[in-house]
Amino acid sequence: MATALQDIAEEYEALVQFLYLAPVGLVQANLDGEIAMINPLSAQLLIPLSPDGNLSNLFQVLQTVAPDLRHLVESCTAPHGMLCDGVRIPLAGSSAARPQQPTMLSLTLLKLDQQRLMAVVNDITQQVARERLLQQNEAWLNAIMVGVTEYALVRLDHGGRIHDWNASIGRITGFSEEAVVGQPFSVFYPDGGTTVDRIADRLREADESGWSLDEGWRLKADGSRFWGSAMITPLDLRNAQGPAASACVDTPQAADAAAPAYSLVIRDITDKREASESQRKAIACDHLTGIGNRRSFFEAAELEFLRGKRLPRKLSLLMLDLDHFKRVNDGHGHPAGDAVLRDFAALLTASFREVDVVCRLGGEEFAVLMPSADLAQAQAGAERLRQRAEMHAVVVDGVTIRYTVSGGIAMVDSDAADLDTLMKRADMALYAAKAEGRNRVAHWRPTDAARADTPTAQP
Repeated sequence: MATALQDIAEEYEALVQFLYLAPVGLVQANLDGEIAMINPLSAQLLIPLSPDGNLSNLFQVLQTVAPDLRHLVESCTAPHGMLCDGVRIPLAGSSAARPQQPTMLSLTLLKLDQQRLMAVVNDITQQVARERLLQQNEAWLNAIMVGVTEYALVRLDHGGRIHDWNASIGRITGFSEEAVVGQPFSVFYPDGGTTVDRIADRLREADESGWSLDEGWRLKADGSRFWGSAMITPLDLRNAQGPAASACVDTPQAADAAAPAYSLVIRDITDKREASESQRKAIACDHLTGIGNRRSFFEAAELEFLRGKRLPRKLSLLMLDLDHFKRVNDGHGHPAGDAVLRDFAALLTASFREVDVVCRLGGEEFAVLMPSADLAQAQAGAERLRQRAEMHAVVVDGVTIRYTVSGGIAMVDSDAADLDTLMKRADMALYAAKAEGRNRVAHWRPTDAARADTPTAQP
């Protein structure tokens, strides 16, 4: 008997040693999230998410990046099984002070029995970067190999303006020579579909990579829209020098600045949109509201900050929170709360430009990333949204539900040059809006930092 117990103890010790030395992050917790065992790799990955360094509860550590985790566990009635498999958890982008900080984690959560959970945590930042490059290469191949007869070929000058017209432009877009020659190629984009800075980004990306490709709504001469891909390539790769910093800006250029410098190919891929949109939504959209999810927000923010380092520009962030949302769930039930969230997401999409990144971060928290928007522009969009929400109502099972929203705005500047700081400032402004009575929008002020040290207002 003693020998058997000794063997069990040795096996248990070997198992614990394996867990601690495993090449993946492992966490064992109870159903309330209280951590019983955590190996060093998990601790290393999770400690940046805990401001006070406390790793005693898994749900609390992941609250800011996976707020629905506790609800996922509570709603599982099975005695055991997989709760989530390889869910990607975006983190704030790394700053200059922490260049090696992970930006994407993968979480798998298992229910072992009626008392225990096992979480597997991995840093997949490099894997995501490789996948993104692979997707870009695949998109490039599709763009040059599929439907090569249905395209509009446009030549652009160094500033991204249309140099000349040909029959393919008229065939695909309906635009005449008089309507487009000399105009920036944004003439093919609907209002709010791009910005001057984004045009410069596209040309710069083409100079650096040999091509730049995007998909989205394109505009025809009669005002109708089609789903199109637009690929830009330098006409002479050997002499690409990156003049895109002055795109569509009337500044003195070299003598040949108006000469053709890029080729733009626009293809109507409306018939393929359903398949590509289904794939995009599965990866980047919130399952409840249909707008962007946390992953798409952090990926877009990472890209905007990268572009801002190459070519400085304005960037504003709006953080939003539905006021007293818990009362909606408690008073009308979670299905009614879901209806309110879907309704607000629709208002959110309708209130901002196509180029703005509209996302649900989790629960009743939303965010809007606004490229090339200053404080006044961000304030105008946020106030427009606030008024629409205040005047709107949702009817669920014959019951009218009204709601309001509070928002906080922050803008990139020399003291807020990374996503962490920008989000903290927007959060401080959001807290100020709530502290001042809710149903309002506030922008970040230095005095908000003092408010942040006080207990947070209830949603």
